[in-house]
Amino acid sequence: MPSHATESRLYAGVYSDPDFAEIFSDRNQLQKWLDVERALAATQAEMGAIPPQAAQEIARAARAELFDLDALGRQSRETGHVLVPTIRALAALCRAPWGEFVHYGATTQDILDTGLMLQVGEAWERVLARLHSIRARLLELALSHKRTPMVARTHGQQALPTTFGYKVAVWVDEIDRHLQRFEQARARVMAGNLTGAVGTLASFGENGLELQRRALAKLGLAAPLTSWHSARDRILDVAGLLVQVAVTMGRIANEVYHLQRTEIDEVREAAPAGKIGSSTMPHKQNPSTIDLISALSRLIRAQMVALTDAAFQQHERDGTAWRIEWAALPEIFVYTGALLARMDEVLAAGLDVRERRMRENLDLLGGRILSERVMLALGERVGKQTAHELVHEASMHARREEIAFRDALLADVRIRAEFAPGALEALLDPVTYTGLAAAMVERVAAGSSPPERAERTARPHAASA
Repeated sequence: MPSHATESRLYAGVYSDPDFAEIFSDRNQLQKWLDVERALAATQAEMGAIPPQAAQEIARAARAELFDLDALGRQSRETGHVLVPTIRALAALCRAPWGEFVHYGATTQDILDTGLMLQVGEAWERVLARLHSIRARLLELALSHKRTPMVARTHGQQALPTTFGYKVAVWVDEIDRHLQRFEQARARVMAGNLTGAVGTLASFGENGLELQRRALAKLGLAAPLTSWHSARDRILDVAGLLVQVAVTMGRIANEVYHLQRTEIDEVREAAPAGKIGSSTMPHKQNPSTIDLISALSRLIRAQMVALTDAAFQQHERDGTAWRIEWAALPEIFVYTGALLARMDEVLAAGLDVRERRMRENLDLLGGRILSERVMLALGERVGKQTAHELVHEASMHARREEIAFRDALLADVRIRAEFAPGALEALLDPVTYTGLAAAMVERVAAGSSPPERAERTARPHAASA
């Protein structure tokens, strides 16, 4: 019986995504270790460090389906070593005497870290594909509502008119920056590590740097300038990107959540036939997937604490910190996969944008939402500071007496004297005071974003091609 939500039969469909779960499955992790061993052996054979027959045998045997995962798990507990059972099993699968050349000169962390980066590479492409899909759906929504007026809120209070399209365009613009960060980080992050026990490549001889470069090139990874056994900034780089994405998705989810509140009711998560809001209150239409996205964003951010702890490495290698990554990094990716999948699903189903309610909410303050506009127009005649004081007095009067803002303004002779008949009515139309909102939506739509990957699957690595 699984104890973790991502592996639970009841919860896995909520907290996990099949593609990401497969990338970080035991079987795929094992295959990535074997891919690294195979690439290392092939390169060593090319460079004359081991016999060609040994590399051929290792390549033949380096297939995860030939290994008993349960047996490897038992032996890991018995030996107290996560990789030695795999090395022994791989050597045993090779015809004698070629198994003797398995893992020749490498250290455990070489294999595990490089294998991990192969998994990260697969997940990386799926994250980008999901982000591009989400971006495309949001951009379509922004363009279709670029002139749909609604209330903008600051400090939880009605502030000024805006458009729903502009609100969504801000989300799109934020996602574009995430996509740019991923592209910029790729070269920094996608590096393997084959540097031996303490990172000096002593076990690989004087041609160690060339051996590392060629072996990692076979895997589609760059060679680092120095060992990163204890320098975990690449892992933090990856985790930081995922956390930033999670924060954006969580922010979008929270916005929809609050806009769906009964008292606001401007945007709703779609409610297809058969969807139940409450087990006891039949009338409820809960934003259940939006709820989940918000929760997942918090779970993702929580893993950053663990991964930051794992970066406090001592000396050249430190298992007390390194082992934290084995749990935290797969978890942050699996949660991210679920978060992005759920957001994509919510947007694919379509948000229920309630334009009529948005327009009604613009009138809740009886016109006071246009106080800035009135103040600026009045300021052209009496000065901005004086205008601010006069309009503030009128606003407070309208609020206290619960009268229309127009009436409160006209009740002040100092204000009434400055406007021609009908001028205030024009100033108090919220639909005509959305500024350049629509134009900025168009700017986002016309702006550049990283190369499109929405329809790409994971980039195949040479080792698994």
